Amino acid sequence: MSIEVFNESGYDGVNEEMLIDVLSFALGEMDIHPDAEASIHIVDSATIAELHVKWLDLEGPTDVMSFPMDELTPGYSRPDGATPGPAMLGDIVLCPEFAEKQATKAGHDLPHELALLTVHGCLHLLGYDHVEPAQEREMFALQNELLADWYDDVDRRGVVYQPKPTGPGAFPTAADRLELDQTMIADEQGESGEPGEPGTSAR
Repeated sequence: MSIEVFNESGYDGVNEEMLIDVLSFALGEMDIHPDAEASIHIVDSATIAELHVKWLDLEGPTDVMSFPMDELTPGYSRPDGATPGPAMLGDIVLCPEFAEKQATKAGHDLPHELALLTVHGCLHLLGYDHVEPAQEREMFALQNELLADWYDDVDRRGVVYQPKPTGPGAFPTAADRLELDQTMIADEQGESGEPGEPGTSAR
């Protein structure tokens, strides 16, 4: 698996090695072809706000956005499949500044939030979405399973990243994340006095 990280955020507390690790693990667990490539772009609030309005027509920054290179269906790029996997899966864009605010509200640290968002973005690259309630339940259940399994795998390997959090917001349901979105919107409205838009990319 080839994963490149481009950190243009200037934000402290971003462990690029950890992000590569969690994305590699998630892709491997999803049976993605080992020659597949993906990129993680770490950006500031202004940059992701521009992407948010350009591609989703939503104002304001958000936590994560995904840009799949190919239209994939889950499980398409299996290493034992008859068709080789695509050369490039796509790009995941993370905003640690926004993510840290969410992490604080959810009761865990920034590294865990970024790991969660990376897995979420990974699933979007693989064709998962959460437009319909059934899709939403499936995607969030899989996201939490992959994230929990990654922490177990890290422990088995003796690798030290952030500790696995135990709070109720650490492995959120779709409803938990919607509630967090609404809290973030209320805070944004309180700070600016104007309506804001939710960080819908990771709901």
